[in-house]
Formats: sequence, C-alpha cells, structure tokens
Amino acid sequence: MLRPLIGITGRRFRLSLLTGADERYGDRCVDSSMSDFASRIAEAGGLPVQLSYDTNATAVSQWLSGVVITGGQDVHPAWWGGDTAVVRDIDPRTDPMVHDKARDEYELGLARAALERGIPVLGVCRGMQVLNVALGGTLVPDLPPGPVRHLSAEAAPTDGTADHLVSFEKGSIAAGLFGDQATTNSWHHQAVDRCGTGLVVTGRASDGVIESVELPGAPVLGVQWHPEWMKSADPTMTWIVEAAAKLRADRGEEIPRSSR
Repeated sequence: MLRPLIGITGRRFRLSLLTGADERYGDRCVDSSMSDFASRIAEAGGLPVQLSYDTNATAVSQWLSGVVITGGQDVHPAWWGGDTAVVRDIDPRTDPMVHDKARDEYELGLARAALERGIPVLGVCRGMQVLNVALGGTLVPDLPPGPVRHLSAEAAPTDGTADHLVSFEKGSIAAGLFGDQATTNSWHHQAVDRCGTGLVVTGRASDGVIESVELPGAPVLGVQWHPEWMKSADPTMTWIVEAAAKLRADRGEEIPRSSR
C-alpha cells in the first residue's frame, strides 16, 4: 500500500506564550500545527509532516503527495485588496491571532506550487480562504449577524449544531463525500466572496455563506469548517490521503524502500 506524504501547514509563535515555559528561552520561536490533523491523516493511511515557513514551497511540493493548508488567523487584507486600515501593528509571534504576513506568503506560495504540480490540496477554514486568494479571489472581511451562527461558542471537538447545515452541489467532490447535505462545526467570521480563477462553489450554508469550493478536474477541495475537529469521522481527511495515493499510483511514482 502506498503511504503518501501529506504536508500540514501551521504557525510560528514565541515560546513565552506557553504557560510554564522557561523564561530564558522566551524570545525563541516554536513552529506548531494542530496534532489532530496529523492523527487523522495517519489513521487514514498517510504520512503527516509539519511544514515550516522556511521550507521552500516549490521544492517541498516536489516531495509531497498532498498538502493541507490549515486554519488560523485572518489572511492579511493586503493580499486580496481588502481594507489594510483594520490591521493591528503587532508582532504575530507574540499574538497568534493577529495577521501574519510571513505565514500568508508561505501558504499562498505553497498553494500555487501544489496546484502547479497537480497534487491534492485540502484547504481548511483559513486554508480555504488562502486557496481562494492564491487564485486571485477576494474575501468577506466580517460576516454580518444572521440566522446561522458561523463563529460558534462551542468547544472542539464537536459536530456542530443543527442550524449549521451545508448543502452540496451534485457531482462535486464534497457531494461524493457527504451526500446532499451535512451538519458541520463552524469557527469563522470571514468567508470566500468572489472565487479565484477556476474555483467553483460546491457547498453553502442556508444563509448563502460559501462553505466549500473546488477546482473542477483537479483534486482540490476547500472546506470552511474544521474536519480535524469534527467529533465524528470526517471523510475529507480520508479523501486527501486516498487522492494522494491514487495520484502516485497513476503517475507510477515509487516510494523509498526504507518507508515500505
């Protein structure tokens, strides 16, 4: 069985943010990604690997069989033509929730490199927005209050509440995974607005907010919820592993003998 190498993006912050960290190393930085991604990818048969900002996006995409662009802080509005006046001038390494242009630059480059090579891409929450921006799309900077609560107060993991029902387009990757509809969790205040070149909307919440996007004819899927934090098994995590393994097999790519 092929065990595809799946890259997972993350974030960088100062060690001083961790409770109990030794103060002598407080100004040193930590690269981190949510271990839930790694666990679910491994359970699905993949080999998860965390990607540092220092990993050259074009070079690493030659080794990877698939890429997961994960959730996190808002994409800086400078990348998609938004209002830069709202940006707080704070070092993102000292506050993980402010804009991080270094992370944006890395993930945008990685998304484009992965798309160029044709390997499977899964964008999760912020990652779906990164995928859209990488292709020239725009974002809704702040969703107005409405009948569907998108920025949930629930703690992870959770399968969400009944009001967050996503409907999928027939024939899409998402519909093939979930059927016509699925209830999902939700922790976002921004959303995809105008789709980037080639992307199509394949899932919406009942209030019309875009919840999934795809690139027809390519193994590319963006979801606005968090599959790694669904309490039940979410097929998107299995999808990227199986899509990556299939692509390797179709291309006749071998795996190093040491990993067989």
